[in-house]
Amino acid sequence: MTANEIREMFLRFFEEKGHKRVRSSSLVPVNDPTLLFTNAGMNQFKDVFLGLDKRDYSRAVTCQKCVRAGGKHNDLENVGFTNRHHTFFEMLGNFSFGDYYKRDAIAFAWDFLTSEKWFAIPKDRLYVTIFEGSDLPDLELPRDADAESEWQKVGVPRERIFASGIKDNFWQMGETGPCGPCSEIHFDMGSAASEIGPHECTFPHDCGRYLEVWNLVFMQYNRDSNGSLAMLPKPSVDTGMGLERIAAVLLHLQDSSKISNYDTDLFLPLIKRAGQLSGLNVDQELAIEQGIDRAASLRVIADHARATAFLISDGVLPSNEGRGYVLRKIMRRAMNHGRMLGSRDPFLSDMIPPVTVLMKEPYPEIVKSADHISKAVGAEEKRFAHAMEQGLREWDGLIISSHRDRLFNELLDGDQTSAQAILAAFRESINRNDSFELFLKAVEHERGPERETKLRQQWFAQEVPPVGIKGDDAFRLWDTFGLSLDFMKDMARDQGHQLDVVGFETAMKEQRTRARASWKGAHKEVANPIFAKLAETYKTEPDFYYGASTRDCKIEAIIAKGASVMEIPAGAEAEIVLDRTSIYSESGGQVADTGKFYDNSESMELADVTGAYYPVARLIAHRIIAKETLRVGDRVATIADGARREHIKRNHTATHLMHAALRNILGTHVKQAGSLVEPGRLRFDFSHFAPVDAAELRDIEQQVNEEILLNNEIETGIMPLDEALASGALAFFGDRYPESNVRVVTIPDAASSRGFYSKELCGGTHVRRSGDIGVFKIIVENSVAAGVRRIEAISGVRALEEFQKAEATLRSLASTLNAAPEDLQSAAQKLLDARRDLEKQLGAVQRKAAQGGADDLLARARDVKGVRVISAQVGEMNRDALRGLVDTLRQKLGSGVIVLGMVEDGKVALISGVTKDLTSRLQAGKIIQSVAKEVGGSGGGRPDLAEAGGKDAAALETALEHVFALIDRML
Repeated sequence: MTANEIREMFLRFFEEKGHKRVRSSSLVPVNDPTLLFTNAGMNQFKDVFLGLDKRDYSRAVTCQKCVRAGGKHNDLENVGFTNRHHTFFEMLGNFSFGDYYKRDAIAFAWDFLTSEKWFAIPKDRLYVTIFEGSDLPDLELPRDADAESEWQKVGVPRERIFASGIKDNFWQMGETGPCGPCSEIHFDMGSAASEIGPHECTFPHDCGRYLEVWNLVFMQYNRDSNGSLAMLPKPSVDTGMGLERIAAVLLHLQDSSKISNYDTDLFLPLIKRAGQLSGLNVDQELAIEQGIDRAASLRVIADHARATAFLISDGVLPSNEGRGYVLRKIMRRAMNHGRMLGSRDPFLSDMIPPVTVLMKEPYPEIVKSADHISKAVGAEEKRFAHAMEQGLREWDGLIISSHRDRLFNELLDGDQTSAQAILAAFRESINRNDSFELFLKAVEHERGPERETKLRQQWFAQEVPPVGIKGDDAFRLWDTFGLSLDFMKDMARDQGHQLDVVGFETAMKEQRTRARASWKGAHKEVANPIFAKLAETYKTEPDFYYGASTRDCKIEAIIAKGASVMEIPAGAEAEIVLDRTSIYSESGGQVADTGKFYDNSESMELADVTGAYYPVARLIAHRIIAKETLRVGDRVATIADGARREHIKRNHTATHLMHAALRNILGTHVKQAGSLVEPGRLRFDFSHFAPVDAAELRDIEQQVNEEILLNNEIETGIMPLDEALASGALAFFGDRYPESNVRVVTIPDAASSRGFYSKELCGGTHVRRSGDIGVFKIIVENSVAAGVRRIEAISGVRALEEFQKAEATLRSLASTLNAAPEDLQSAAQKLLDARRDLEKQLGAVQRKAAQGGADDLLARARDVKGVRVISAQVGEMNRDALRGLVDTLRQKLGSGVIVLGMVEDGKVALISGVTKDLTSRLQAGKIIQSVAKEVGGSGGGRPDLAEAGGKDAAALETALEHVFALIDRML
């Protein structure tokens, strides 16, 4: 069977058992900052398990895209060197939300694996584990006798059932939340799969022979913040079986020589493509494969190409932080392995087409993103090549710095002056990371080409003693520039140096610890028991789509100070649950309405409503301040702030229009990465790897306003999710949408081949016609993260106000410049030209005046240990004039030091010059740094000329007087 057939068979089996087939969620967890990536099939159902959400089904089956390459779950360094580890993988899973439990879960799993109708895996090659219980003081739990009994009922012999402890057979979502015992099913891959040799070993030996293929988690407890366990009212089931692993098992049953996930059709075409790009004989490489060297590199590239394609498709782009940082590590690890295979040209982008061909059947969305993915990978490959060059220079710098003293002693065999110049160049080379070249140029300048050639030959012929590369230095080269450990090992070996591998691994371990600390745990708090209990009986019907007011709403519950109460007095703050409401509850980026509760006659105000939210799915809690006594069972009218609602609606519909314009103009790779819709503005974050230029922004704004002018009626429909997606509706947060009754907001456009301009799944409120928006104006576009841009915009009345304000400013400016508005640009250019002419004239006058004062400054020069020193305050002049004055003074002095200061707009400007003959003893940069400190500033520059600034003008005179003592100390 192909992997596609295996995946489909699993989904079909559980559909026949009454499970709802649910599509895979994004690799970027939605509204879950506790997770770096989606790393398990249960992630999209986490809120269901926590009681925060309720689905229309109680049984589900999925094939979930997963990535484990950072944070708590980090398999990155193992990928390619074992048969099982991957960064990207697919998790097959079946779930019960308070429906069936251990008996059915175990029966389903055993039937699917062993039945002749399905996978027909020999029963004598399967082993099962159960939870053996715990007697720990903080976690006393019994042996899972129920699971043990159920396994025997389906035919698993007692001697093939093994018990394990908390580490292996007790699963918990995080430090708090649902948890429970689990059972694992293992397959015997044969002695050839053992990582400790071909000798026989028995289950449960951890040697690689016994492959865990399926884990059945029985969530029956809830763990609170104190660590206490309580039984869940409805125990649930969460299972996971890796597609790559079960594919390897079924392949092995056909051909016993196949023992690796990489032997399956999920990877083999990609491995062959990687070999073609590297110029290797793939069949030969795989035939001699021993888990290392070139065959491992081919596996790394195949695996990482899959992860790269899917992460970018789901909106992640390489960067130096968070998810983008992990993606960059994955990509650069693949690129490094390509270099190890001898490839020097970009190749990873050429791996994307075969990935899309392989995965287009289960994940057709990746085909739509293929062009965007290839461009993003190509851009990162260019950055990587540049980083590699920098990394190699850094490597040279480490070697050079280790030989610093020896090289300096070798060079100090002649004239002290030239040796000091070489020393300065060498230090600057190290500081600027310019490798050996700057140093060699200084040698050539000071000692001649013959000495430079000899030293170059000595260096590059490895005629230098071996050095030790520190582990933390090597880790920095890996972390910052992408030099892999294997690559550095090869360089060290070839150059005869020693690399501290142990130190590198220690630094790596510390980095992983920091990464885990930044993503502390995959858990959320369980739903407030009060709201969870209410949700079993009640739900709030949303009337806010039909207007801003609703009468005869029943108060179902009042929560005050964390407790359920029957009534509250006037002045009290509380959260109130109604059976229906016209108050929009914050969701999908749209802020909540504010408003009021009235009696049904709307003559008496009962409460101020400051906001509303969903404490659990389908239940709305209103945050209120009571004006009168309110009781459970009372009937009230809810009235939202209508004017505020209208502003929000205009901005929300404008967001949809702008989203469509972004995709039309920038490309369909644009995906929503967050949004905020409030009365005064809209904010939209989206995936895009370059700034949006002014012309593009103008086109986006123009296109939106053209759609507004068409004044098309906004259409809202309710339909099943699959039907909505098939119709072209956009849904980037699919794992938060129900499978049925999704709201689809369509902005039609008869001129479009699709019949609409915008079509999105959306639960927000919108205007009736696009013309109701009035006008749309983009305010700002900027970056919020690597690969994520943000646009803020306004619409309606506020946009009109901004246009009017801009118009008033324009007319005022035109009046000031005595020019028509259309002539402002030319008038402003004339002013700029006139200013430049005046500045040139002023500069010439200042330079002439400065030169005239040069003789007076020369007369004030002092002798400090045989060196003539000028240190003085001068009148305000531009910087060019000041530099010109220093040059004049150096020429007239012949040999000496000049330090000049002036006050410019209340701040201090300093400049220092040293004649060439003195730079080996006195450097202008060091002089100016010392003087700048006294006036509260800093600066630097070359040995012969340096500049600085400062804040304390009152200290300038004293600082300049101290220069003479400073020069004395330096000499």
